[in-house]
Formats: sequence, C-alpha cells, structure tokens
Amino acid sequence: MTPILVLILLLAGIIGVAKTVRMVPQGYEWTVERFGRYTHTMGPGLHFLIPVVYGVGRKINMMEQVMDVPSQDVITKDNAVVKVDGVVYFQVLDAAKAAYEVAQLEVAILNLVMTNIRTAIGSMDLDESLSKRDEINAKVLHAVDEATHPWGVKVNRIELKDIQPPRDLVDSMARQMKAEREKRANILEAEGLRQSAILKAEGEKQSKILEAEGSREAAFREAEARERLAEAEARATQYVSEAIAKGDVQAINYFVAQKYIEAFKELAQAPNQKFVLLPMEASGILGSLGGIAELAKDTLGKSSARPGS
Repeated sequence: MTPILVLILLLAGIIGVAKTVRMVPQGYEWTVERFGRYTHTMGPGLHFLIPVVYGVGRKINMMEQVMDVPSQDVITKDNAVVKVDGVVYFQVLDAAKAAYEVAQLEVAILNLVMTNIRTAIGSMDLDESLSKRDEINAKVLHAVDEATHPWGVKVNRIELKDIQPPRDLVDSMARQMKAEREKRANILEAEGLRQSAILKAEGEKQSKILEAEGSREAAFREAEARERLAEAEARATQYVSEAIAKGDVQAINYFVAQKYIEAFKELAQAPNQKFVLLPMEASGILGSLGGIAELAKDTLGKSSARPGS
C-alpha cells in the first residue's frame, strides 16, 4: 500500500472514532438523530454512536439560565408612558421538547415576557404599576410559565428591574412629595404650638390654684390667730373684771397701762409719722406704771406666802 493510501485510511479511522465516541459535559443533554430523525437523548458522560447512521442533533443547556429583558415603552391604563426592563430565570426540563417544539427558544421566551409585561402594566394605572411590582411579576410569571410548558421549559422567576415614569411626571411627583412633607411639617409645628399653649395654660391654672390655696390657708391661719388673740383678750378682760369686782384697783391700773403702751407703740411704728407731739401728763403714765409695780409686788408676796416656797 502506498503511503498516501495509508494516510487516508488513518485519517478515516480517526474521524470514525471521533464520530463514534461522544462525551456530553455536565449540565448539558444532547439529542441523537438517526438519518435526521430524533431517537433519544444523551445525558452527561461517555456515549458511542454508529457513524453516518446516528448523529448529534441539538446540544441543550439544562442549567438554570438568566436572560435580560431589554427596556421597552409601556402605556399604562391612564395613558402614561413608562420604560420597563427586567430579567428572566428559566430552566430546560425536557431537552427533546426544547429542541424540536420551538425554534429559537430564547427569542420565543423573551417575546413572551415582553408581551405579558405590556399586558400586565397596561391594565393598571401609573400609581398601581409603581407600587404593585410584585403583583406584576406574579402575573407575568404565571402567563409565561404556562405558555412555555409545552416547550419543556420551567420559568422560575421574572423580576422587573426598573420602571421609569416620564421625566415631567417624576418632577411633578417630587413637587407633590415636597408639598406633602411641608404640609406635615406645618401640621406638626402647629400641633407643637397648640400643645405648648395648653401646657402653659395648665401651668398658669395650677399656679393660680396653688396661690389661691396658699391665700386661703394664710387667711385661715390669720383668722385662727385673731380668734386666739380675741380669746386671750377676752380672758384678760374677764380676769381684770373679776379683780375689779373683788376691789383690786391695781389690776385695772395694769390693764390701762398696757393698752396705753400698746397705743403709743403703734403710733411710733406708723410709717407716715416722722414727728409725734404728745400733749399728755407724765404723772398719768407714772401712775399707771406705779400700779403695775404694786401689782407685781402683790403677786410676788402671795407667791412667797405659799407653803413649800
């Protein structure tokens, strides 16, 4: 055999072995076709195929995959235009269906997601679409997962990444939020002033009540003092009267002298009196003082006459 023929046979043998031995990587499944018709699916590992008769059809990724949803303009129920983008997580569960039930699987899933996003947001007002993102995700996920089930695909999650309302609407919402915050601040300030006025009035009221209580207590004590003084005066007068009735002239001298001195004391303490002229007889005062002295001697004499003194 010529060297060229040997080389040709060697190359044919290598190609035949390469066509016979197939190794499927982990996370993938390959479909097998016999003369172009699907027969079975090869899982991860080493496989042998008869060349020419059998061949590899499609190589399907069985891992969970993520796909970005490009930004698109969506019109809400109240005719506001918003820009929406998102992300889709899906996984192929049946390699044969994903390979032969739909052409361009990722393009088909992407179009389904974008269409259902427009449908979900189009049925809501702008405020709802901005505040009910979880509800939109759930609606789109349910619709897309149901539509892709015949393709052997499981859509696990669909998340809206961003919903952008028009710029003028964003500015209007910002002004509205600012006005609302200012309104709340004014309300809180007015409430604080009101509470301060209430507390101040309560304090003044309590102060007046305490002042009135103090005045009442002082008046009560003053009245009680006057009452006791009056009782003492009455008792002293009674004693003097009894002494006079018994013929004791010194007692009345003491009484008159005491009143006399008290009157002079009050006159001397008067704030509007700088000079006092007293047209009186000194003998009257001396006589009264003499009566006091006699009364004192009398009292002391009686005390010394008592037994055991």
